[in-house]
Amino acid sequence: MTASGDAEDRPSYEEAREELVEVVRRLEAGGTTLEESLALWERGEQLATICQEWLDGARERLDAVLGEDDD
Repeated sequence: MTASGDAEDRPSYEEAREELVEVVRRLEAGGTTLEESLALWERGEQLATICQEWLDGARERLDAVLGEDDD
């Protein structure tokens, strides 16, 4: 389990990245209220964290495999 919730509720890396791209696009386009912009920003922060957790997990797995090869 991660700080972002249950693993089964967590989107895949690709899903989180796609949604993050959409959030950034909407923020850059403007035309949203302050309230909407803040909500988008907060969601973007959550998605960025999820993506980073996936990348960190992948790095740990690679490091573990590469470490085994050194033995």
